[in-house]
Amino acid sequence: MFEKFFNLKANNTNVRTEIIAGITTFMTMAYILAVNPDILSAAGMDKSAVFSATTLSAIVGTLVMALWAKLPFALAPGMGLNAFFAFTVVLGMGYSWQFALTAVFLEGIIFLILTAFNVRELIVNAIPMNLKHAISAGIGLFIAFIGMQNTGLIASNEATLVTLGDMSSHSVWITLFGLVLIGVLLALKVRGALLIGIFAATVVGIPFGVTHLPEGSWLTLPPSVEPIALKFEFSSVFTIDMLIVLFTFLFVDMFDTVGTLIGVSSKANMIKKDGSLPRAKQALFADAIGTTVGSMLGTSTVTTYVESASGVAEGGRTGLTSLSTAGMFLLALFLSPIFLMVPAAATAPALILVGSFMLTPVLKINFDDYTESIPAFLTIIMMPLAYSIAEGIVFGMLSFVALKLLSGKTKELSWIMYVLTVLFLLKFFM
Repeated sequence: MFEKFFNLKANNTNVRTEIIAGITTFMTMAYILAVNPDILSAAGMDKSAVFSATTLSAIVGTLVMALWAKLPFALAPGMGLNAFFAFTVVLGMGYSWQFALTAVFLEGIIFLILTAFNVRELIVNAIPMNLKHAISAGIGLFIAFIGMQNTGLIASNEATLVTLGDMSSHSVWITLFGLVLIGVLLALKVRGALLIGIFAATVVGIPFGVTHLPEGSWLTLPPSVEPIALKFEFSSVFTIDMLIVLFTFLFVDMFDTVGTLIGVSSKANMIKKDGSLPRAKQALFADAIGTTVGSMLGTSTVTTYVESASGVAEGGRTGLTSLSTAGMFLLALFLSPIFLMVPAAATAPALILVGSFMLTPVLKINFDDYTESIPAFLTIIMMPLAYSIAEGIVFGMLSFVALKLLSGKTKELSWIMYVLTVLFLLKFFM
């Protein structure tokens, strides 16, 4: 059944590989089940209800990706977007969480319309091939940086912005243990190396107090979403602040999703020779549907996760990978104590090594043409430094257009590139 529906043989994969890839993706992104409720509860939302909304929206979005787009990408409420929701819109601007939730709902509706009319797919296909390869490499550095930061291997510093973390920390050494273990398993070509490393690091963390075993029953009923579901504030729709908030949600989600789809697809060699991504429209519908349904359930913007690269690194190539991830999210609804006990120190090695895997498309970039290599470099370096996939794409695209224009290579620019340039400049001024 799976073979026929997902066309496994044609994609050089099998059921076992896809399921392991799906579980690996889930394990590297399961932190969102703990982090999203924490962040949104700061805005006054019911924490338990947000846990259920987070999990259900991830299931919905990932199922659409699995069964319609048939691509190995998972979705959940996005990091960064949830912080903007809670700390900027609610705590910073002073609006209610219902106002912010309304903005997310409107964003989802707009994305559904834009996707239906192929606007988002046009943007995906318009990004030059060298920038597509650069996006993959940039995301690799970005998620490796996230992994190092989450476990404390890299820490903030006033003088240098970042510095080496506390090397006496148990979390850091468990991460280094996981890195070596996964590296050895990869060298020995052991299938499921990332997943084995995550579980091993989790177990090793128990005696050191890094992994906290759940107390009480490991089987729980999911909390109700009633306190936050369908709590919209439509009276504030036609205001300037709503326009600014909505534009920010749209912009960041648009280019985070586009960047993730392109970057992970480039690593998996899914991008066609003409630069297009197969079933891109269906993939973009997945996050639009996930965002719309998620806002109705009571959570922030749903987006495609860069951690999907961990599943692709394990050999995931079809929707069966994302179907497996959705199944894990369903289990998490009832077995949340088990999944939430996996510490950041255990998932960080997987993120760091997946970051290294995603650098390989750099070899396909034409470094002899400076109008290609400079934008590619800016795309790569700005993602981790600006802590944003979207900002990396912005700097890459703006420099690409500027260099092509000023060097007389205007024939290499499409009208979509000009439109995007104007939008990017407006974004900076707004």
